[in-house]
Amino acid sequence: MVTATPYLCVAGASAALDFYASAFGAEEVSRWTDRETGMIGHAEFVIDRARFFLADEWPEGGVYSPATIGRTPVSFVLEVEDVDAVFQQAVAAGAKVERPVADSPHGRNGWLFDPFGHRWSISAHDPAKSVEDLQNEVGDEYVIT
Repeated sequence: MVTATPYLCVAGASAALDFYASAFGAEEVSRWTDRETGMIGHAEFVIDRARFFLADEWPEGGVYSPATIGRTPVSFVLEVEDVDAVFQQAVAAGAKVERPVADSPHGRNGWLFDPFGHRWSISAHDPAKSVEDLQNEVGDEYVIT
């Protein structure tokens, strides 16, 4: 079995773990804290069945957070049952809305940034839609295969 686990780098890993618990119901699995500095060298958490790794910045190793580099090129998509409830929970926990929740051809979603600079889509896809249904909704702008 092959898995891919996102490894988030943040400035303030302990606060990030608290945020993910509050915003997304994340459960912490483990935390490795440096005895001298208090920095988190590695942590693991899960959101439902999705597994994530997380650590504080480590400039000596070339590991920087979105806050330091100015933006993230990566987005995370959380597929949930109740998009509106999870989205509002994340905003209440401190996330900033990029795009509010709305219906789209593939389902319902909204986009936000967590307080640490990571971009998230909270999404529920509509499994009843076929490729043909989606193609009809988007028109000629895209070719869906």
